[in-house]
Amino acid sequence: MSQRDTLVHLFAGGCGGTVGAVLTCPLEVVKTRLQSSSVTLYISEVQLNAMAGASVNRIVSPGPLHCLKVILEKEGPRSLFRGLGPNIVGVAPSRAIYFAAYSNCKEKLNGVFDPDSTQVHMISAAMAGFTSITATNPIWLIKTRLQLDARNRGERRMGAFECVSKVYHTDGLKGFYRGMSASYAGISETVIHFVIYESIKQRLLEYKTASTMESDDESVKEASDFVGMMLAAATSKTCATTIAYPHEVVRTRLREEGTKYRSFFQTLSLVVQEEGYGSLYRGLTTHLVRQIPNTAIMMATYELVVYLLNG
Repeated sequence: MSQRDTLVHLFAGGCGGTVGAVLTCPLEVVKTRLQSSSVTLYISEVQLNAMAGASVNRIVSPGPLHCLKVILEKEGPRSLFRGLGPNIVGVAPSRAIYFAAYSNCKEKLNGVFDPDSTQVHMISAAMAGFTSITATNPIWLIKTRLQLDARNRGERRMGAFECVSKVYHTDGLKGFYRGMSASYAGISETVIHFVIYESIKQRLLEYKTASTMESDDESVKEASDFVGMMLAAATSKTCATTIAYPHEVVRTRLREEGTKYRSFFQTLSLVVQEEGYGSLYRGLTTHLVRQIPNTAIMMATYELVVYLLNG
């Protein structure tokens, strides 16, 4: 792959990630709040009459709409864009690094395995995810801390630089890499996503090629092609997210400030022990509602920018 091709993929990946992140930021904030242990702030306690006549409290898991309502009422609309700064700063280099690493790795592996085979897509996606996560984890930790910083209207909000200083003085440099083990576990989601995406994309390409040969028309990108890519991205991401979602909850817990969560498996075990298996899927609905359009927008923007820049 030439240097120009690498730059094209870097730029296209950055554009796709930025557009998707900005448009879906409010859903990202709601999802993060639902995943955290501080979700109890949004839980209403229901009084039940026990057999002995004493009242007991039952914790009712909040839904995304309830969480959204509380955020709007107590913190105001601006809170729905908490962490957008680090998100914008981080999503462009993160996606740029990811897509460039993915494309370069795929290019090299095509000479080792069967070109564009499942093995090539899986290994390329895994290596790209590992590279991106390692490079950008500190940015995502700051983003998560800001999204979990719930303050009422009128209270001074913690800024990104204040958050960086607080993390450094509390945990040192290693504090910026909390949750990275869960992110590595989440590479499985990325692998599943790209394998399904590339498979659907290949089938769409084969169908278009066959149609073009029959009609003898020149193969030109049309609006329907980008719609097909968006649907392919949405389908693949839904499957991958549903399978690998628990790592998202574990990662958010590990990134919380001053918590009892220390490592990936310790957190996984503790969450199940204290809150049940259902808690590992808390916020999944919101995540899917956000991730499907975000991924579709990101992938379609990426493919469009690559197509335009390559003429």
